[in-house]
Amino acid sequence: MKKNKEIKISLVGNPNTGKTSLFNVLTGLNQKVGNYPGITVDKKQGICKLSDKFNGIVTDLPGTYSINPTSIDESIVLDTLLNFQNDDYPDVVVVVAEVENLKRNLLLFTQIKDLEIPTILAINMSDQMKRKGISLDLEILEHELKTKVVLISARKIIGIDDLKEAIINYKSFDTTPVASITHRMDHDFFEEVKQQFSNKYSLYKTWLLITQHQSANFISDDEHKKIHHFISDIKKIEKLQHRETILRYAVINEILKKGYQINRKEGTDLRAFLDKILTHKFFGYFLFAFILLAIFQSVFNLAAYPMNFIDSSFAQISNYLQTKLPEGPFSSLISEGIIPGISGIVIFIPQIAILFFFIAVLEETGYMSRVVFLMDKVMRRFGLSGKSIIPLISGTACAVPAIMATRNINNWKERLITILVTPFVTCSARLPVYAIIIAVIIPDTMVYKVFNLQGLVMMILYLIGFATAIIAAYILHKTIRLEQHSFFVIEMPNYKLPSLKNVFFTVIEKTKAFVFDAGKIILSISIILWFLASNGPESYKNAEKLVKAQQVENINDENFEQQLASYKLQNSYIGILGKTIEPVLAPLGYDWKIGIAIISSFAAREVFVSTLATIYSVESDEQFTTIKERMAAEQNPITKQKRFNLPTGMSLLIFYAFALQCASTIAVVKRETKSWKWPVIQFFGMGIIAYVLAFLTYNFFQ
Repeated sequence: MKKNKEIKISLVGNPNTGKTSLFNVLTGLNQKVGNYPGITVDKKQGICKLSDKFNGIVTDLPGTYSINPTSIDESIVLDTLLNFQNDDYPDVVVVVAEVENLKRNLLLFTQIKDLEIPTILAINMSDQMKRKGISLDLEILEHELKTKVVLISARKIIGIDDLKEAIINYKSFDTTPVASITHRMDHDFFEEVKQQFSNKYSLYKTWLLITQHQSANFISDDEHKKIHHFISDIKKIEKLQHRETILRYAVINEILKKGYQINRKEGTDLRAFLDKILTHKFFGYFLFAFILLAIFQSVFNLAAYPMNFIDSSFAQISNYLQTKLPEGPFSSLISEGIIPGISGIVIFIPQIAILFFFIAVLEETGYMSRVVFLMDKVMRRFGLSGKSIIPLISGTACAVPAIMATRNINNWKERLITILVTPFVTCSARLPVYAIIIAVIIPDTMVYKVFNLQGLVMMILYLIGFATAIIAAYILHKTIRLEQHSFFVIEMPNYKLPSLKNVFFTVIEKTKAFVFDAGKIILSISIILWFLASNGPESYKNAEKLVKAQQVENINDENFEQQLASYKLQNSYIGILGKTIEPVLAPLGYDWKIGIAIISSFAAREVFVSTLATIYSVESDEQFTTIKERMAAEQNPITKQKRFNLPTGMSLLIFYAFALQCASTIAVVKRETKSWKWPVIQFFGMGIIAYVLAFLTYNFFQ
């Protein structure tokens, strides 16, 4: 069977033009997300069937307003279109424009067209032309822009076949520049440029190499020397760049006068009315808070059922394998290491999917841009971006999807700070720890006959998390030295109904990223923890003999198994580690048993409760059946006082409020920053803060 010919296609466009929607329509499920070599920017590619003879390899380039990059992701566009050696160098470029903002979109189009690459102008949202009072003449636009112009609607699947046909016929396109503006800026300067580079590159491409030489890593040393000759006068270069933009818009205005008309009588009144409400300096914040409250109530409520199902299902699988597989290390590894490790990955999927579903809906409707605009003034005072508010709020459900949500923050410093401070926000994994400790140390009484004291303590812990995140962001903003200037530019897109296809692909993409990237690290850590808890020196290996020698008469088989499990845990490598660190934890009011629970809960904070339940299972009187009763009855062997008294309990609450006891979070931070540096700094930094504040808390309540 003859293989179809492949055409390399680059999708380029301003943000909010529907470029990603078109990518989803063209590629469907035949897409993959990777990374550009050495750069923390997602690279989306997919396969598109153009006809029986042709397939398209479609690359969705990051959104940009101009071919002159101001950020790392925008530099990808420049490198892809200038570097012939780039694997993604296109045969044809499809510039996606939005029908209502054609003038602004054409600046980027004219720049790409001047690179003399076959270029198609795909004008999106054409289904809204009549309602918005827009009319255009395709023949005039094609003649003036010297290219093929296709009207499409990615949302309603209109004009896609016409676009595919145009892509197939890309070799017949006129590749001459639209504006030819270089000779109108400084004739002598550009004549010298042309002579120096001996027509190796087109004149406009050479001009871009001069103005964007920092991003031109693919040119020779000799060419770099020639470029440095031209950039000696920086002010002149900047003046010419400014002149270029003015001349381009002059050309664009003349073209649009001939073939494009818009009447804004319809639609704009509704948008202005909604903007007044949603971005109001007072009511806007309350409306946003209400929407978030509704979303996260839904996230908690909707995710609870599938998460409980996943948890119980994996527990049943683990128990089933324990009974069916022969006893030994392999059976233990499968049932106590690998299965729980996979469970620790899969159980997050409902929260991730539901949370990103709502975020995608907010983005698709255009509301998210209003939120970012609303919050930017507040967040910027603390070194964050308006876009940081979404990850911080998302962190109340889980830090893992919250950190993944920082990808929409363009400025790397602001994104990094958001990643580093998000784990301070109280997540749902802390709730079991908070709930059990509060139930043990805080009396169930009412304050002023209105507020439950236990509930107030829980609320205070949440407020402490948010306040610490903001304070930490301010400190990091002042201490992290990254030379990046932040210019807050955001486009207010039109309101529209969300595309279910785009929402679906967003949820699938984010979920896959977590499962296949962060999941590998989580599973590895879970297996390591299993090994440490399931192995030990001679005292561990001879546990059964030693426990039998110590047991009291008439002990039943169940109690013997519990004693044996407790003894093994104490003498396992993780138990020895707990006793080793006991002197370090003693100033906080903790013993080695709590130390083991803290170490074990590194895989997931909830493990703290289950670990203590195992340890205390045979060390309390039979009358104490629940973990709460056993914790309340536990005594300090030296002082004979309750182990979980107010000082120790408050110390533990503060410790878990600040410590980064979450392998999942560390894994996703490593993935998002592409380095172990930041998760290591984050882990030890939060650990030190947790230790110091827990120490102060313990001594304060003594």
